Amino acid sequence: MTQGAAAARNERTPVMADVARLAGVSHQTVSRVVNGQDNLRPETRERVLDAIKKLGYRPNTAARALASRRSGTIGVIGSKTGFWGPSSIHRTVQAAGREAGYFVSAVNLQSLTRAEFVDAIEHLRSQHVEGIVLIAATDEAIEVARAQEDVPVVVVEGDPGKTRWTVGVDQTAGAELATRHLIELGHSEIVHVGGPQAWAEARARLQGWQNAMYAAGLRPSRQVEGDWSARSGYELGLEIAERREVTAVFCANDQMALGLLRAMGETGRSVPGDVSVVGFDDIPEAAYLLPPLTTVQQDFAAVGHRAIGTLRAALEGEAAPEPLISPALVVRASSASPGTARQRSRA
Repeated sequence: MTQGAAAARNERTPVMADVARLAGVSHQTVSRVVNGQDNLRPETRERVLDAIKKLGYRPNTAARALASRRSGTIGVIGSKTGFWGPSSIHRTVQAAGREAGYFVSAVNLQSLTRAEFVDAIEHLRSQHVEGIVLIAATDEAIEVARAQEDVPVVVVEGDPGKTRWTVGVDQTAGAELATRHLIELGHSEIVHVGGPQAWAEARARLQGWQNAMYAAGLRPSRQVEGDWSARSGYELGLEIAERREVTAVFCANDQMALGLLRAMGETGRSVPGDVSVVGFDDIPEAAYLLPPLTTVQQDFAAVGHRAIGTLRAALEGEAAPEPLISPALVVRASSASPGTARQRSRA
């Protein structure tokens, strides 16, 4: 064999068999990873993904589409809200779609109106997408998704009772974790700063707060509603700071918690000495706030892979994977037993 022939052989495009050989798994296992199936051990999936990366393997989507008479393209609809949760999910869904071998066509909405949702879906349908992942679980978005009959639409963080295809973190369980944490510290006057109630996520987090309060024999106080922004958390925080009986606040996202922390500082109420604060999402900055924020962590990478797995199941007529992913509570310095400031002053 000449040197040129050997080089050409070494530079040939890697195929699925090469990935299987390097990862030490079967051809079928590689296929399951590429197609976004979830019934694999995490370590096996990571081994295959690592081999794909090392070899530079790319699934032959065009050939697969030709053989199956499908476009090999999926659509992703997100919004330009700038909030950490939706933007993180948008990135992970696109990455998971590409890992599964799909071409991904993304649409970013300027506003969350019914007209924009309809236009986005029609735009994607004109590209002959096989299915759509919708990352904006407002009531109007869910209604538009339900109206689609011939293109499956997976709603991320939607309402399982209203949406056929949905996937996301268990928002109710996450809110229960946050509220129980505060109750176990000894708090009984716990205010919930909720998100806009037109969002399924906000309603689920409100429900989790109420569930935990009632389970502890406590009566939930009047919930206050923000708009997910730090500004709304700040404005509501100024009002809450005047309620001296309140010793803890559970915010429906970290941005609102960030604004609330500033309001507490400006009004002379220390955190966690006078008021404990818990957020939701675990944004990258949460560990570096003053004080570091206790919050509910969502596994956005898992959400992205689960969304693609659910869409694939819809396309293949298979049973969908479990729609809910368990959250985790990350305890930091913003939460403590009530009266910590008074205890410190006496000491």
